[in-house]
Amino acid sequence: MKPGKRLFQYALIYKKSFIIGLLLLALAVSAELTGPFIAKRMIDVHILGIEKPWFETGTGSKNTVAFQGKFYKREDRLLPGERKGTQVRITQIGRSYYFIPRPANIEGEKKYNNHKITVSNKSVIKEYPAVPMKNKDLFKFYKPEIGGLVKLTGFYFVLLLFASIFQYGQHYMLQSSSNLVIKKLRQDVFSQIQRVPITYFDNQPAGKIVSRVTNDTEAIKELFVNVLSNFFTGIIYMAGIFTALFILDARLAMITMVLVPILLVWIKMYRKVASKYNHIIRSTLSDINGMVNESIQGMPIIQAFKRQKETVKEFEEMNKTYYSYQNKLLSLNGLTSHNLVSVLRNLAFVALIWYFGGASLKADALISVGVLYAFVDYLNRLFQPITGMVNQLAQLEQALVSAERVFVLLDEPGMNVVVRKAPRYKGDVSFKDVSFAYNEEENVLNDISFEAKHGETVALVGHTGSGKSSIMNLLFRFYDIKQGKILIDNKDIMTMPKQVVREHMGIVLQDPFLFSGTIASNISLDDPSITREKVEKALTDVGAMPFVQNLPGGLDEPVIEKGSTLSAGQRQLLSFARALAYNPAILILDEATASIDTETEAIIQNALEVLKQGRTTFIIAHRLSTIKNADQILVLDRGRIMERGTHQSLMETRGRYYQMYQIQQGQQTSKAV
Repeated sequence: MKPGKRLFQYALIYKKSFIIGLLLLALAVSAELTGPFIAKRMIDVHILGIEKPWFETGTGSKNTVAFQGKFYKREDRLLPGERKGTQVRITQIGRSYYFIPRPANIEGEKKYNNHKITVSNKSVIKEYPAVPMKNKDLFKFYKPEIGGLVKLTGFYFVLLLFASIFQYGQHYMLQSSSNLVIKKLRQDVFSQIQRVPITYFDNQPAGKIVSRVTNDTEAIKELFVNVLSNFFTGIIYMAGIFTALFILDARLAMITMVLVPILLVWIKMYRKVASKYNHIIRSTLSDINGMVNESIQGMPIIQAFKRQKETVKEFEEMNKTYYSYQNKLLSLNGLTSHNLVSVLRNLAFVALIWYFGGASLKADALISVGVLYAFVDYLNRLFQPITGMVNQLAQLEQALVSAERVFVLLDEPGMNVVVRKAPRYKGDVSFKDVSFAYNEEENVLNDISFEAKHGETVALVGHTGSGKSSIMNLLFRFYDIKQGKILIDNKDIMTMPKQVVREHMGIVLQDPFLFSGTIASNISLDDPSITREKVEKALTDVGAMPFVQNLPGGLDEPVIEKGSTLSAGQRQLLSFARALAYNPAILILDEATASIDTETEAIIQNALEVLKQGRTTFIIAHRLSTIKNADQILVLDRGRIMERGTHQSLMETRGRYYQMYQIQQGQQTSKAV
């Protein structure tokens, strides 16, 4: 499904608000577009209406005018059955007005000379006696129209007031609805990040993912908040204007309708070119975000190995590409926005001039000045929404490209989060003929089989790449096996939701991760079931309470990103306490003591002896001195278990484990047994 259609589906979630907003918009447009019609009536009826036929009538009636001892009333003001006398006319020549005391046809070219008006219409020339009118006499004929002008003016201001209220309402409804759509979309994107498997993050730089959650959703926000609002407003506004134009004059309206296909073709051509540029721009921006994130994470390495210049040069190349295509897009926007509107406006007015100045300008084809004024007014108003829509084309295309990238993430297969409590397992773990590969080319685990009973400690040792961490990743179901079975309490974990599998498992990684917050929140992770007392007990059990108490804020001491103000050993102790606070049935220590000093390691070792009671513990360790008391040690090499047993039994067999231990103790063996 195209991004536009999917965004429309998101909009349908809040369709009531959008519909209310569009109705208010239609009312606002209707109220606003009534203005030229009011102006037309004011001009044709109340201002230029003075040139309509007047009739001599009796005195005392409404709308009568006294002039030269007689009373006159305009033809359209006469009441039904009212007596009509002699017809007279008033006409304007230049800036002067003249009174003609007899019926006259005043349509055509007029000239005044020697108390006579000459009217030329085609080949017919007629003369009428005329009297120049003074301003005070002219005002008498305009005076009956003042009330109508005031009423229309007041009505127009009332319409403007209502239009302003409706404009505010539609703006609020459309904008708030748009914000709700983006809130929903951004929430879905972030929720999807929680659902996608770990393998997705193996292949995607963090900066690119962050760019989709922030930059791309922000671009889509502009689509709903600005672009669609402008397009909705523009379309309704144009529909209202074209309706009004057809009411005024169908022939003139048909001429202006030519603008619509021109506009549609222009938009299609623009989108075709802009789409290419925007794809490159958004992709490059993601690369820039990814590189910035990577550079910040690896700044100690960059500075230690003096790679600043090379890193800046690499960034410069990306930035140059981004700048180049941004300029190309700006050039395209410059050519299509202002220039498009100018060309269309000029074409429209050329057509209008041709219509009035060409062969159609005949006596029987003349339209009123009011219609002409209203038509010009509407024509000017027509280009306001066109300008608004054209100026939003850049954001429209950028938003659609961003939406496409966001929906690619949303379409990634993920797992549904299961909110379900499961009884705490006993902790028996069994691997049966498990084989696994991160890709199809080469297995990292081959026929792994072992059992860990409740309360036992199992240690996994081996050189880097031997498969130790892969075993734990499979147990946690960060990855799923292709062959064999993994059982917990004789239940196949592949038949259990991943959240249920992990519910009673705890893990401590070699590189501990602390969140922004406090010491206490990093232990409890804001789980209401883990009270402050449980937090304190976990810290005490791992021996971390002494250093926590020495912090200025104690348990409430702020922790900034990754806990960079704490030492590696302190961060590891907090990570250890976090795992234990959840009272796991299965505890995994993945190189948990690798980055800890000897004194801190001794603290953890003492705590472990107490904490291992009642739970199954897996220890992945390079430092073999930390696993002497393990109930079972598995020695791995190239994804296979080469040896298994206790520390004592493996030392007696003098195999791989023995060699590794001797090397770490600084005693080189002369030969392998």
